Amino acid sequence: QVQLVESGGGLVQAGGSLRLSCAASGGTFSTYSMGWFRQAPGKEREFVAAIINNGDSTRYTDSVKGRFTISRDNAKNTVYLQMNSLKPDDTAIYYCARGPRFGILSYSSVYSVWGQGTQVTVSS
Repeated sequence: QVQLVESGGGLVQAGGSLRLSCAASGGTFSTYSMGWFRQAPGKEREFVAAIINNGDSTRYTDSVKGRFTISRDNAKNTVYLQMNSLKPDDTAIYYCARGPRFGILSYSSVYSVWGQGTQVTVSS
């Protein structure tokens, strides 16, 4: 059974950086796209970034373009989200999820396995 475990969240001041990690166990990590989503209090879960199975292509929501970078290390079964120039609006629980084998999609319904989430809090 595939499991995803996020880490790296925490409290940071505006303008700071965090690096989230998501370690996968079970399954064949390298054959699936991976994504990051986030959910702020009182809001719906939203797409943040995704990466294709071989890492050659990525996709971002507009609000994080130029600030966040998604990457993966298939040898370590891990996907990362480097977050720079953080803003208070980035405060949320961040989830990683396993996507389909092909394509990098932004809608959560195609992601079949989810981690438990890690809290990111950005203070002003």
